Amino acid sequence: MPRAKGGFKTRRRRKKVLQQAKGYYGAKSRLFRIATEAVDKALRYAYRDRKAKKREFRALWIIRINAAARAVGLTYGQFMHGLKKAQIALNRKVIADMAYNDPKAFRALAETVKEKLAS
Repeated sequence: MPRAKGGFKTRRRRKKVLQQAKGYYGAKSRLFRIATEAVDKALRYAYRDRKAKKREFRALWIIRINAAARAVGLTYGQFMHGLKKAQIALNRKVIADMAYNDPKAFRALAETVKEKLAS
């Protein structure tokens, strides 16, 4: 059986991996075998952390909403319940942005919520 040498396909595959490993420290950016391991690991982290990022941002929004709600005399749970009762359909991202960048509008929203909770 003839000896298989690294042809076009092999070179292209290795070049692609080394291109992805560009910027890695030491051998991880230069040696194919080590670069392959580093790239595989990095891609696993990237996949995992795309999911984690969503959880982290939701947690941040909830923290911001809770802090702003407590400043006007409500808890996070009461505030969200009041929003649902008042049939105000805003997502947490928008509410948190409002609490952070436009406290006056958030206070107005909180007053609406308080009125709905009182009735």
